[in-house]
Amino acid sequence: MTLELRHLQAGYGRAQVLHDVNLTVPAGAAVALLGSNGAGKTTLLKTIAGLVHPTAGEVRWNDRVQGTRTPHARVADGICLIPEGRGIFRNLTVAENLAMHTRGRNKARAIETATRYFPVLGQRLSQTAGTMSGGQQQMLAVARALVTQPQLLMIDELSVGLAPVVIDEIFAAVEMLRAEGRSLLVVEQYVHRALAIADYVYILQKGRIVFVGEPAQCRSGTIFERYLGEGVA
Repeated sequence: MTLELRHLQAGYGRAQVLHDVNLTVPAGAAVALLGSNGAGKTTLLKTIAGLVHPTAGEVRWNDRVQGTRTPHARVADGICLIPEGRGIFRNLTVAENLAMHTRGRNKARAIETATRYFPVLGQRLSQTAGTMSGGQQQMLAVARALVTQPQLLMIDELSVGLAPVVIDEIFAAVEMLRAEGRSLLVVEQYVHRALAIADYVYILQKGRIVFVGEPAQCRSGTIFERYLGEGVA
C-alpha cells in the first residue's frame, strides 16, 4: 500500500502550517521526514492520521482519498501513528496496555507480537506501566501500535529523552519492521539514525518540502547545512 500526499495544506484555525506538500511513501519503503523545530513535521503526521483535517489537497492511502475519515477508521485500514511522548496508560499494567489495542484479536497473540520485538516486556506483563523506566515505557508505546498490525507506521521522535543503549534497542525493532516490509514514515532528531533506515529523505522547512532525495545525497552534510544549519554525524 502506498501513501501519497498531494498539494496538502493544513493548520490550526487561521494558522496555516503546511503549504502545498507533496510526499510519497511507497509500499514497503522507509521515508525520513526531517526539519528543524517548528517546521510542521508533527502536524504533517497528525494530518495523515486524521487528527488534523487538511484545508486543501489530499491524503491518499492505497489510492483512496482519506478526506475526513476518522483516526479510528484509518487505524483499521493500517495507518498507525506513534506520537512523541510515550502514549501509554501509566496506571494500567503492561498486559492491560497491550489488551487495549487488540480490538477483538487474540490477547495472547498480541502479547506474543509485542514481546517478539521487545523481549523485556514479556518479563513485566504484570507491572504497572508508569513504574517502568522511560525506555521501557517507550518500548511499550511502540509495542501497543504493533498489536494493530499496521501497514504504515508513522514514528514521531522515538528517541527523545532516552539513553543511547535504549535507542539502539528501539531502532533494532524498527529495522525488523522494515525488513518485514512495513512502510515507515520517521521523524527523528538524530539525523544519522533516520538516514540509516531510510530509502528516501524529505526535508520540511516552514511547512514546505524543500528537498527530496536519497540518504546518500545527504551524507556530506551540505544539504543539512543549507536547510538545517548542521551537518550529519
